[in-house]
Amino acid sequence: MDDAGFMRAALAEAGKAAARGEVPVGAVVVRQGRIVARGANRPIASLDPTAHAEIVALRKAAKKSGNYRLPDCELYVTVEPCAMCLGAIVQSRVRRVVYGAPDPKAGAVSSTMRFPFGRLNHRPEVLSGVLAGESAALLRDFFRARRK
Repeated sequence: MDDAGFMRAALAEAGKAAARGEVPVGAVVVRQGRIVARGANRPIASLDPTAHAEIVALRKAAKKSGNYRLPDCELYVTVEPCAMCLGAIVQSRVRRVVYGAPDPKAGAVSSTMRFPFGRLNHRPEVLSGVLAGESAALLRDFFRARRK
């Protein structure tokens, strides 16, 4: 599977979040070309402000691997990670982060701030814009429906 295929899997997770009334963000963790963990936003349902899709997926992947460090993994997420999630990505040592749509209100990779990877001992490779239109449309439709 390629980047677009893994992002489609993350979009499916985002759809699950939307169906539960959560902001539609989804994530998958990939190791050696296979999805090892999936996550969807769930802060409302879990009463946990840290239950972003990225965190949910990283926790599952760490548990599955028996190690909190995931240097042989890639994280695919539908929306640009926030500062909290980017911190977890750095701590988990994820090798590569691929995201879809930018988040002009909370994105920490390049939107609201530029995460200072240069000062850290771990710098994941970052690719943005994969299926960005689909990711943005999912968010736009979700919030449009909530405003009605």
